[in-house]
Amino acid sequence: MSLKKPTVAVALSGGVDSSVSALILKKMGFKIFGLFMKNWEETDASGRCLAAQDLDDVARVCSLLKIPYHTVNFAQEYQEKVFKLFLKGYASGYTPNPDVLCNKEIKFKLFLEKALALGADLIATGHYARISPSYQLLKAADLSKDQSYFLYTLNCQVLKKVLFPIGHLEKTAVRRIALENQLPTALKKDSTGLCFIGERAFRPFLAQFIQPKKGFFVTLEGKIVGEHEGAFFYTLGQREGLKIGGGGQAWFVAKKDMEKNLVFVVQGADHPALFSSSLIASDLSWVGAQPATPLTCQAKVRYRQEDQLCILEKIEGSKAYVSFTSPQRAVTPWQSIVFYQDGVCLGGGTIKSV
Repeated sequence: MSLKKPTVAVALSGGVDSSVSALILKKMGFKIFGLFMKNWEETDASGRCLAAQDLDDVARVCSLLKIPYHTVNFAQEYQEKVFKLFLKGYASGYTPNPDVLCNKEIKFKLFLEKALALGADLIATGHYARISPSYQLLKAADLSKDQSYFLYTLNCQVLKKVLFPIGHLEKTAVRRIALENQLPTALKKDSTGLCFIGERAFRPFLAQFIQPKKGFFVTLEGKIVGEHEGAFFYTLGQREGLKIGGGGQAWFVAKKDMEKNLVFVVQGADHPALFSSSLIASDLSWVGAQPATPLTCQAKVRYRQEDQLCILEKIEGSKAYVSFTSPQRAVTPWQSIVFYQDGVCLGGGTIKSV
């Protein structure tokens, strides 16, 4: 007597990763259906919805795989739960991370709830991450594509309802599988840019929502060395786009004063003002139980950063105090710090101060 496989709702975005995820599950014998999320309302110059092409690709993939699909519109919820906080962060001079919040509030909350309401037992996404038999969150096999950094808010109770079908594969293998099976998305370019908003000229886009105000680039001693387009456009450690003349080494953003509309800059990538040895994080989230402290582990303070040795000194309520063995460059408030031990994602939090 064979056990009945669960029904899986696959989050289909119109990209190659989610398409291959659906293909893998179909070949494994799961009963699956596609579920397409529209989270951003915008049209092109001709008046066509920008999400229409992605939906067309989802329809073609589902037709090839002979599976049904549904669509759901979370645009209002995305505005309220993700985008407004994103704008608030930038207007306050910080650099928020919408992908983390989008995973927490939309993909693995609203989407999961909708999938279960449609009859699914589990959901699957095209994320590059893995889940252990004991529901630990693990790094992907392809470390160059690992997305566990953006998934640290998912606790083990959520992970019990989730599958990551391509987490054990290299990206090159995913492309090869798509080509071998003639998926319509096999050669489609990977999506980049903001979560569900996509790739675009960032400053003009941001200026649609936050009124930029010109001000000055100044040294730590207060000397004016240039004019900026709006303090919220710049992030700590930034070099590109400053357009500060003069001789000497390149200029980098060291800090900002939003009240005075000043951006402080220093010369040289190794200037001490760009480095921090400790930080305080809040809004903590743990995949499993909260770890006992002090704990020696690894952490990332930005996506694609190599793991950094650190000590999680103590946790007091919603705050974690962290010190690093080596000073970290451009630690940025409102970005995430994510903790690891031997490839296992423990959890993380939002950087509040350094």
